[in-house]
Amino acid sequence: MNLWSRGKSSITYAENVTIAVCMLLMAAFPVIEILSRTFGVFGIVGSTDYTRHLTLIIGLLGAIITSREQRHLHIHAVVEYIPDNIRPLVTSIIKGITITVSIGLAWAGLKFIQAEYYSPTKIGQLIPIWIVLIVIPVGYLGVALREFFTMKDVKGQIVALGISTVLILFTWWVSPETISMLIIPIIGGFLLASIVGLPIFAWIGGIALVLFLAEDISIAAISVETYRIVASPVLPTIPLFTLAGYMLAEGGASKRIVELFKHLLGWLPAGPAIATVFVCTFFTTFTGASGVTILAVGGLLLPVLLASGFDRSFSIGLVTATGSLGLLFPPALPIIFYGVISHTPINQLFVAGAIPGLLLLLGVSAYVWFRSTRMNIKKLPFNSRGAWQAVSHAKWELLIPVIALGGIFSGIMTLVETAAVVLLYIIVIGTFVHRDIRIKGQLLEVCVKSSILIGGILIILSVSMGFTNYLVDAEIPSRASTWVTANIDSRITFLLFLNLFLLVVGSLMDIFSATMVVVPIIIPMAAAFNVHPLHLGIIFLANLELGYLTPPVGMNLFLSAIRFDRPLPKVYRDTLPFFLLLLVMVLVITYVPGLVLWLPGVN
Repeated sequence: MNLWSRGKSSITYAENVTIAVCMLLMAAFPVIEILSRTFGVFGIVGSTDYTRHLTLIIGLLGAIITSREQRHLHIHAVVEYIPDNIRPLVTSIIKGITITVSIGLAWAGLKFIQAEYYSPTKIGQLIPIWIVLIVIPVGYLGVALREFFTMKDVKGQIVALGISTVLILFTWWVSPETISMLIIPIIGGFLLASIVGLPIFAWIGGIALVLFLAEDISIAAISVETYRIVASPVLPTIPLFTLAGYMLAEGGASKRIVELFKHLLGWLPAGPAIATVFVCTFFTTFTGASGVTILAVGGLLLPVLLASGFDRSFSIGLVTATGSLGLLFPPALPIIFYGVISHTPINQLFVAGAIPGLLLLLGVSAYVWFRSTRMNIKKLPFNSRGAWQAVSHAKWELLIPVIALGGIFSGIMTLVETAAVVLLYIIVIGTFVHRDIRIKGQLLEVCVKSSILIGGILIILSVSMGFTNYLVDAEIPSRASTWVTANIDSRITFLLFLNLFLLVVGSLMDIFSATMVVVPIIIPMAAAFNVHPLHLGIIFLANLELGYLTPPVGMNLFLSAIRFDRPLPKVYRDTLPFFLLLLVMVLVITYVPGLVLWLPGVN
């Protein structure tokens, strides 16, 4: 190994260890707070403050790792269809724009530090605030460097560097008036770049930078909004629950849960298929990102379905479709994220999603039972001894929902404390009880894998806050609401328009990005038609859940095509019956608000 390769390896290892330590510290601080409050044994002054600021650090360090692994979230549009002969050039251009935006955001972070350098504010009454703020410019600069050095083609690097230099010089020298005159084509250019692979954080952050420059407002305002991440009392749950979900998926829990539902439900008519529905729902609830479910348990479930007599098309369609079920049950990350962005009470959202979630779960189960009556399905004989062994093996995993729901609804713990307890519980049972995850090596690997999703989500959140703040100041949401109310004259028509719009959005964007971009716009529209905020939240989440299956570019469709080595058009055909079934149920959820609002605790 040469010196350069050794240096890159050392940097990579340092990034991995640092983010793993930060994640474990984030889990430790709330648990120490619980112990201190319950037993009065010890405590750490400012532990809540430290936990919130660790969210910022983990988000930006995770973004660096996401760039390193080339896994930033982007719109799934035409990027897969770019001809091979021009793809390197397009990639270099996209890299150049991404690097430019990252440098611009780093510069905004430096300006923010300048403004806060003499602030008397201290974190945990100990650390001056500017020391932690250094992570903002360092994080974005790290993203820029990782984006550059992940390019293996020297010619591509030269092109990307040239584009970045030109764009930086242009924004440096031209006046705000000139940028304002060119604002439409510049935004159009960003949107065009977004459909050919520009990461979502880059085009949102780039547009935010341009809008602030055009108004001659200091771009430090973007970093001010980025820092608001630490103001949310529940946002630390995102990295905590994400890591918990990855711990479940990467360890032996997936096998134990599959065996559990296979023994408990496999003896029923269509039992293996119904077990698949429940397994995928369980994992999606805790992993949040449905792709993790397909990748983690899809390979375990497909052989069971095929061996039971289900044909390959039905089996792949079932695993693909149920890979997005579970997002309406607590503690699913999309619910938490929606609550943070929309300022909707998260506990109430959890309650509101219960009946719609059960409708989807039981509806799909009934459908697979109906389909099985036309197939020669082998029912698994009920084996009481095997069932008891499966329950015994999975008993520790069965306590996870009990701990999560108990913490959320009992009031004994905050949502962040609940997430921390769930994570530490999963780490303990994975490393010490079942020993599926080795502390040395594998625990670090799981932390890094989860950081890719965390970084991809939180960097979008960090730039979107500045972008959303500009939109609100410019009254864009209220203007959009005025236009909609002027052109749509009934609540039913608006809801139908909302369904169609969200299906398109869900097919192009992941649920977290869509939440940041779309929710601030649709909230005033829905209010104009007297749509209850909780009902709107469940409509949004149910539609985006269905968006994972919406052709031509729903995320689950691509993941299944890759996971099961099946042509994409065949995956479209496999999932179509499930898509139509879920579409009908989403429409029921949309037009029957009582399903969302009738439970106690929903106001």
